[in-house]
Amino acid sequence: MSHEPENKTPEKWVNLEDIAAHLSLSEDTVRTWVKEGKLPFYRAGKRYKFKISEVDEWVRQGKIKE
Repeated sequence: MSHEPENKTPEKWVNLEDIAAHLSLSEDTVRTWVKEGKLPFYRAGKRYKFKISEVDEWVRQGKIKE
């Protein structure tokens, strides 16, 4: 028996601009971190997509270093 709520909606994907605003960083910094493999991301064609929960976990783990 699952402990997950049955009507839980899937997490939405956000774009680079949204994740930059979420982290209070410039879009250029986010692009640099993506290219250096520092930030968890996915590709949708030429666009970067992010899950806020994964990025928040990455920050909680202390992996945010400039």
